[in-house]
Amino acid sequence: MKTLYVKTYGCQMNAYDSAKMADLLAPLGYATIDAPEGADMVILNTCHIREKAVEKVYSELGRLRGLKAKKARDGGRMVLAVAGCVGQAEGAEIVAREPAVDLVVGPQSYHRLPEMIARTARAGGHALETDFPALEKFDSLPAPASSTVSAFLTVQEGCNKFCTFCVVPYTRGSEQSRPAEAILREARQLADKGARELVLLGQNVNAYDADGWSLAKLCDALSNVQGIERIRYTTSHPRDMADDLIAAHGSNKKLMPYLHLPVQSGSDAVLEAMNRQHSADDYRRQIDRVRKVRPDIALTSDFIVGFPGESDSDFEATLQLVRDIGYATAFSFKYSKRPGTPASTMRKQVGEEVKTARLDALQKLLLSQQHAFDDSQIGKIQPVLFEKTARETGQIMGRTPYQQPVHVIAQPSLIGSVADVRIERRTANSLHGTLA
Repeated sequence: MKTLYVKTYGCQMNAYDSAKMADLLAPLGYATIDAPEGADMVILNTCHIREKAVEKVYSELGRLRGLKAKKARDGGRMVLAVAGCVGQAEGAEIVAREPAVDLVVGPQSYHRLPEMIARTARAGGHALETDFPALEKFDSLPAPASSTVSAFLTVQEGCNKFCTFCVVPYTRGSEQSRPAEAILREARQLADKGARELVLLGQNVNAYDADGWSLAKLCDALSNVQGIERIRYTTSHPRDMADDLIAAHGSNKKLMPYLHLPVQSGSDAVLEAMNRQHSADDYRRQIDRVRKVRPDIALTSDFIVGFPGESDSDFEATLQLVRDIGYATAFSFKYSKRPGTPASTMRKQVGEEVKTARLDALQKLLLSQQHAFDDSQIGKIQPVLFEKTARETGQIMGRTPYQQPVHVIAQPSLIGSVADVRIERRTANSLHGTLA
């Protein structure tokens, strides 16, 4: 038996890919462990969205270089692999900069890992695979060996939007949708392994379009999979919120009242510079349509502050949009240059101090809205899907339909089931309650 350590950076799709890589290598005798020390293989599954994520990868490679050398001195061999979007974007540089790296594999090519391992074992040197055969990848992957209560399921990959700040079209390729039958087959396998909730993943998941199947039609079919009680999807683009998907939020009882719909900015000038191809009012109208069919829906979004050319008035427009919409939670970041993207060469780059001040102001507003939304649940009874034991002794953790984590003193036997919980109080990042 050989040991495998996988470290995952970035998005939920990377978490899905990491699990698939572990499944792929299990027939070769690799069992996963929780630390890289002594591992026979280490995979860094990387993210290229923000600059700091890339810096962390190179820092981690420096540490792993020492572990690999120690393994060699002890008479063993550590295979060191860089997977994911950093591998896709910077594969040749990684090989030149870090000779300790044996394999570099892009996010659409990791199904070739067994072949790459064999190749380097025979001939030595490095193996580099950064093609874009997304659907070929899915055809080559094994059935899931296990599942969590809430399971990720990739249905779409790639992006055709070409936002000027984003590397995804260059690292994940163009939009491709998996065939519906393949998705339904994997969903049934996950349900058989204990999944009760499916989180459908895609760079632009609501752009799903396979042989006449829309995301709404796919959600309807998945709601009939035995054992599946909840369905969510992420990440969406405002341009792809089709009429049938909006209607599904009102008609499909298993589609949770939770929508992550990134807007990035409330300024039309900034949105145009980002090539988002929608205005702030277009976004407001989309939200109005969703709330008309599902008034209680919990909304989340992504925001970038300090985009090149963003003025004080542009930033104020973002704050005003946040006030107008009202979010249950949201993710916000300072603009980070990504090499090769149009925004990285734009003039009028915003200073770091200004970015920091704007991010602080935005996050304070978003946090106040998150606390208000959480406080609105106190005293209510919510159906909670329990996922795991909590750190606190005797507690288990689950989530409301609105994706809020809830801690309850209860028996672990409830994990994997839905039970009513009376919400009693809020802490910084979760709710607490008792079984109703």
